[in-house]
Amino acid sequence: MDDFTDEQKQYLAGFATGVTARRAALGLPAGLAVGGGAASPNPDAAMFEAQERVLAKGGKLSAEEQAKRKTPPLDRWDALVAAAETNSAPKGSDVFLTKYFGLFHVAPAQDSYMCRLRIHHGVLDARQMRGLADLADKMGGSYAHVTTRNNLQIREIAPKDAPDFLIELQELGLTARGTGADNIRNITGSPAAGIDPQELIDTRDLGKKLQHHILNSRHLSALPRKFNIAFDGGGKIGVLEDTNDIGFAAVTIGEGQSVVPGVWFRLMLGGITGHHDFARATGVVVAPKDAIAVSDAILRVYCAHGDRTDRKKARLKYLLDAWGFDKFLMEVETTLGRKLDRVPLDACEARGAIDRAGHLGVHAQKQPGLNWIGVVMSAGRMEAAQMRGIAEIAEKFGSGALRLTVWQNLLIPNVPDAQLDAAKAAIEALGLDWRASNPRGGLIACTGNAGCKFAAANTKLHAEAIAAHLEARLALDTPVNIHLTGCHHSCAQHYVGDIGLIATKIDAGDAQIEGYHLLVGGGAGAERGLGREVMCDVAADALPVRIEALLTAYLAARQPGESFHAWASRQDVACLRAALDPRAKEVAA
Repeated sequence: MDDFTDEQKQYLAGFATGVTARRAALGLPAGLAVGGGAASPNPDAAMFEAQERVLAKGGKLSAEEQAKRKTPPLDRWDALVAAAETNSAPKGSDVFLTKYFGLFHVAPAQDSYMCRLRIHHGVLDARQMRGLADLADKMGGSYAHVTTRNNLQIREIAPKDAPDFLIELQELGLTARGTGADNIRNITGSPAAGIDPQELIDTRDLGKKLQHHILNSRHLSALPRKFNIAFDGGGKIGVLEDTNDIGFAAVTIGEGQSVVPGVWFRLMLGGITGHHDFARATGVVVAPKDAIAVSDAILRVYCAHGDRTDRKKARLKYLLDAWGFDKFLMEVETTLGRKLDRVPLDACEARGAIDRAGHLGVHAQKQPGLNWIGVVMSAGRMEAAQMRGIAEIAEKFGSGALRLTVWQNLLIPNVPDAQLDAAKAAIEALGLDWRASNPRGGLIACTGNAGCKFAAANTKLHAEAIAAHLEARLALDTPVNIHLTGCHHSCAQHYVGDIGLIATKIDAGDAQIEGYHLLVGGGAGAERGLGREVMCDVAADALPVRIEALLTAYLAARQPGESFHAWASRQDVACLRAALDPRAKEVAA
């Protein structure tokens, strides 16, 4: 300090006092933060303190917690580089720790990495899409998958190429940091944010700021388990915010309440449909300007008190179940340093209706004369050549912008009315489609056993078989969501599909074949509900004809304007099971 003037010393002392006060308000120990993370000198103090509380009570940390305790996952860049020099795949706990870089070694399905990106709201541009196509060709399998979190995954990356892949990814203005393991996954939001004439609020800026808060806050990489956050701005395209750990749902609040009138977010917590639970209403409303601070406080409470002994009980839902919402929210208020705002649900004006086909086909934007085109693809897969073609279409007919959706497809925004026909023709020339009537428009599939060791079936292959079969035989005038997931992790969220399929192995003599349990009637948002199991152990090659029979029954017996979800909700399980029989002569009315 001897090199500083008295004025500079006073400034630094005041700055340090302000930081200390702010950290105290957030429930943090005193000390200056490094990179927005935990207190120096130990950037992982939050995690260690939580682990120490477990050990002090005689608990045993899970294997993953022990691995994090031994080797800070974000400090392993040198290890990744060293492994690349000998093209060595990770072993043991290193498989888990490497996920902190967004790299998933998926052996035995593929002896290579899958890289999951971080693209909040699915917002990227043609230059980035073209660069990703080049990366997929140069170091991957020459294709990419659109995920159910507005995101992309690139597969078949050899260990020798992993560091260079991440470096070149960063040069594109993208990152994969913290997209796996016990981190906050990609921030999802409406892909039509900022252009949707129905939306209440453009949430892109919030998503961007929250993403950078996460990337620059070390303590947010110290969670007990993965964590999902979504923003619904009230637009036409649903984002499944009620399936997330934190769901922010935009509403309008009028005069006469305890908060300033305007657009607020309803706060929902604990969604995890793979464990049979949607996010539940808290009664709390959050001003958009406070969304990041409230998220941070929730995450700090979860970090401190989430289960670190049993991975199956480590998600936020289970802390909420153990504590109850009142206790949890009181702890959040203590961490935040103030009371949360509460408004009765009936005082919140409902958002506009979700358009089930909003992510498909042509839709007018709020900007006069401009449109977005929702591009249909097969279970989210794009070949590298198609990626380049999409980038060219976005530049030639739009503004160069692209948006990924949670429905495993993408939007090309800002297409003028006069360019629509040419843009649609160019999409078709790539072997893709834009029509909402295409059965592929509602098809969602996880990676399957072609690229995931947990999956019991080749979900993307079977999804393509279903789509090809239906395409040749049925004319759907409304999207029907068919979700195929390979295992209990439910990455494709089969419980919320109109038709949900979870893979299983079926005994067939001396061998086993791939098959599925079939659920019907799931939904989210206004159609919230878990699908009912209707049929078990359906062989994969029998799925197309059974689903055709079910959809034929729906088309024949529905009431005017009735969605598949509404029709299925009127049927009991016996009727739905009968409708799945291709030999059925009658259908429910």
